[in-house]
Amino acid sequence: MAHIDLGVDEKEFPGVRGPMQYRPETAGPLNALAEALLRSEPHPLSRGERELLAAYVSGLNECQFCSTSHSAFAAAQLEAGWDLVDQVHADLDSAPVSAKMKALLRIAGAVQAGGRTVTTALITAAREEGATDLELHDTVLIAAAFCMFNRYVDGLGTFAPEGRALYDEHAKVIIAQGYVRPDARRPGPAAAAEG
Repeated sequence: MAHIDLGVDEKEFPGVRGPMQYRPETAGPLNALAEALLRSEPHPLSRGERELLAAYVSGLNECQFCSTSHSAFAAAQLEAGWDLVDQVHADLDSAPVSAKMKALLRIAGAVQAGGRTVTTALITAAREEGATDLELHDTVLIAAAFCMFNRYVDGLGTFAPEGRALYDEHAKVIIAQGYVRPDARRPGPAAAAEG
């Protein structure tokens, strides 16, 4: 049970979805940020690769809901699916991703540990593998944003379903509709207090 009354059935609105229903005034900008970072096109990184960055950081933060959600979203958009995502979580060094992607994931991991742990050496290594300024910028921002999302979800003690089935189903919705959807705009407590 969440630390506060979110006003929704937590099993129907697990993880970040409950707090976003509770406070749509903040949900809008947060969903817009996720949309811009993870789905905007054109972009040199695929949507699956950007979701993998979010999943990787969420895994390092041990945020079950975000890690499993974004792992499912990545798996649904990467040719190698869950096998690849699981390998990245288990051992980045031996995972079958490009050298550039490994370098970007290492930068994301450094951001998760603390922004100042992103070194010139990490950036240089990514550049040597072909990373662009946009890819470097967005990797850092995805990692930083998901540290925030992970703390939002876990700081409110939200419900995280077990297994992968629900997350795989939700991946279909995200892929088809994105993060900014009309169903996330229910009046929250601030609107009710004004009314």
